Amino acid sequence: MSIRDHFNLERLWPRRPIVTVLRFEGVILPRSRRGGVSLANYAAAIDKAFRARSLVAVAIVINSPGGSPVQSALLYRRIRQLADEKSVPVIAFAEDVAASGGYWLALAGDEIFSEEASLLGSIGVISAGFGLYELIGRFGIERRLHTAGERKSLLDPFLPEDSSEVERLSALQQDIHQSFKEHVRRRRAGRIDAGDESLFAGDVLTGRMALDRGLIDGIGELRGVIRARYGEKVRLRPVAAERRRLPLLSRLPFLRPEPCSLIAELVEWIETRLLWARFGL
Repeated sequence: MSIRDHFNLERLWPRRPIVTVLRFEGVILPRSRRGGVSLANYAAAIDKAFRARSLVAVAIVINSPGGSPVQSALLYRRIRQLADEKSVPVIAFAEDVAASGGYWLALAGDEIFSEEASLLGSIGVISAGFGLYELIGRFGIERRLHTAGERKSLLDPFLPEDSSEVERLSALQQDIHQSFKEHVRRRRAGRIDAGDESLFAGDVLTGRMALDRGLIDGIGELRGVIRARYGEKVRLRPVAAERRRLPLLSRLPFLRPEPCSLIAELVEWIETRLLWARFGL
């Protein structure tokens, strides 16, 4: 044995196994808004989580009522790409809610755990909005919309609802829903009854119900499951997503360059609250 080997600190004091922890909390947004869950906000954190030394697993903790199906898929894909490249297992944990796009993201885990009272599933597609055309009419505001292409506009909130546009939206939803169902069947193959269409009706299930239906693998929380799996010496290492901070003055509505941005943000805030409210939160 060489002197170098004799005094190799790693041989004398082996490194403790590391499990990095990524927390996805909030609505999954189609834009990289400050504080939102999107690939743009989480890409650096995901990459960092898979670069840790002595890494034995990556844990993803999800508390989300869903949101953008595209961002859910992008986040899922980035996690699975790195997991496969580095041969690192991923374990998902649902907290209060992992529903709709939140459950899509949870499927990035090789295993999924939740609490008994967690809410999961909601395997469906929903589109929500507001009809504001009567409101703007009261203020004497006229909506002017010009398009090249008769089908360019779709359910403009400032115009009356058009039944033909509702049919077009329904066709889009059905196609996205089909992708969602295929995603669940592929990731939960052998654990769910793939022929049970009631799984994909958009129902929300508790953790115990989800376990019975094969949508999760067990009841448990992060620390307990990880220590039982990797021993008492395992270290949990949180990896936080970077939050974009806007200058204070730019957050004030009366100094925004676009006066309508305040209305848009108010509508977005209401839609976010409605998403959480669907689950009593």
